[in-house]
Amino acid sequence: MINYSENNVITLIGTIVSERTFSHEVYGEGFYSFNIDVPRLSENSDIIPVTVSERILTDEFTIGQKVVIEGQFRSYNNYENEKNKLVLTVFVKDIRLQTEETDMTNPNEICLTGFICKKPIYRTTPFGREIADILLAVNRAYNKSDYIPCIAWGRNARFCQNIEVGEKVKLWGRIQSRAYEKKFEDGTSEMRRAYEVSVSKMEIQKDTLQDEAVSESNPLEQNA
Repeated sequence: MINYSENNVITLIGTIVSERTFSHEVYGEGFYSFNIDVPRLSENSDIIPVTVSERILTDEFTIGQKVVIEGQFRSYNNYENEKNKLVLTVFVKDIRLQTEETDMTNPNEICLTGFICKKPIYRTTPFGREIADILLAVNRAYNKSDYIPCIAWGRNARFCQNIEVGEKVKLWGRIQSRAYEKKFEDGTSEMRRAYEVSVSKMEIQKDTLQDEAVSESNPLEQNA
């Protein structure tokens, strides 16, 4: 039996920077969303959206509180203005307040195992830096998958040139956010934020897409 929870593991340590808003309900269980600010090793930080069940979200988790989050990086389709948009969020399985004993060595780490679902796009920047864009399909129970955009650099980017669609890959890295300006046909624009996994290490797994099987899981998480 496949343990899908091992395909997608993330730990974040950061500060809550937005009010919680209602997201959705599954089998009578409500879920709320808010953003956390996760520091990088540099002076910058990433603003990352998280989704938390009302069953573990208490009144102590408010703006300004520093928290430790464990969960999964998930995607879902949002149909807006007759267009399909891929929305990414961290689905929280555990949240607790940060303490002095919390190890801050790596406040943003993720490990994903999934399948290449489109040919990686390799390119170089005007300054000669090598980059590859990857779209990884990470399976979870009930035939569901999360489609996670990833970006590799340097020798990892060069390695991606030889990866084929359908190959199984395990990678490690961090979630990063970046702001961009979305321009509309009427001449207006708005600032938006994109999310992706910045890859630090990756390897090919022996399994192929055809070898995957469906396992049972908690039905409450099926659409969460």
